Amino acid sequence: MAIRNGSAAQAGSRGRRLSNSRVMEVLSRVGLCARGVIYVLVGALAVQMGFGGDSGKEADRSGAVRTIGEQPFGRALLWALVVGLAAMALWRLSEAAFGQAVTGGDKWTRRLGSAGLAVFYAVICIGVVQTALVGGSAGGRPGDETSKDYTARVLTWPFGRVLVGVVGAVLVIVGVVIVVRSLMRKFEQNLRTDEMSPTTRRVVAGLGIVGGVATGVVAAVAGLFVVLAAVRFDPGEAKGMDETLRSFAATPAGPVLLIAAAVGLLLFGLYSFCEARWRKAPEHGTSAEEPTEAPGSKTRPSAP
Repeated sequence: MAIRNGSAAQAGSRGRRLSNSRVMEVLSRVGLCARGVIYVLVGALAVQMGFGGDSGKEADRSGAVRTIGEQPFGRALLWALVVGLAAMALWRLSEAAFGQAVTGGDKWTRRLGSAGLAVFYAVICIGVVQTALVGGSAGGRPGDETSKDYTARVLTWPFGRVLVGVVGAVLVIVGVVIVVRSLMRKFEQNLRTDEMSPTTRRVVAGLGIVGGVATGVVAAVAGLFVVLAAVRFDPGEAKGMDETLRSFAATPAGPVLLIAAAVGLLLFGLYSFCEARWRKAPEHGTSAEEPTEAPGSKTRPSAP
């Protein structure tokens, strides 16, 4: 038994060293850049939609992928995006397995969140791979159709209605948490703010706040539509990002609210590039429970 426990401890120690290695640091930065590309394109498509210039592309990840595929050397760009998304998925998977390299990063809630993000980015990566294989501009299935199909399928399961409602409620809660944490600037804990000039720090903070709030609001509203689909037992009520954004234009604020949300998503994409540049990395070989900080850096509560 002692030998078995010792082997498990050694395996866990090796896993933590891998999680905090330079390889994972590179993967995290590459993955954040890929996230930035997607959100910048989604935001740009949504802004165009808000001003009445409907390009025929969905303002979601499938629309962003189609836009990339239509560029010169589009297929090569898509494969580059695949690499970035795979890096993001692997990074989050390592966090789920061995904990995040921040104070309290070993908590089960953080591991569960990282596991969910790993699955999320793996699914997107697979979709981009399929698009790159069939043709750069072919694009994937619109997110709205996918959301409705999945919702319809789950509603036929035993207790499917309850499950759909729970998923929607979780999305709402996650969206609200993202908004609150963004307003409290908790994302700054993961940044090397001591290396920024005062002006740069204000710009990055603004991108993180506005972008995070927009992302959280869109997630919460999408969750509300999923809850509505469960209450009405109608998968047609579920909406992907594109239809969620379009629903903003149906409010009394009209296209103004849609454009505001679109700009926020675009700014979140720009913040992703900043995070890739200034994200803190633990000293290689240290454990997640003992993160290191750059001298003189200011510590805030853990970032989302």
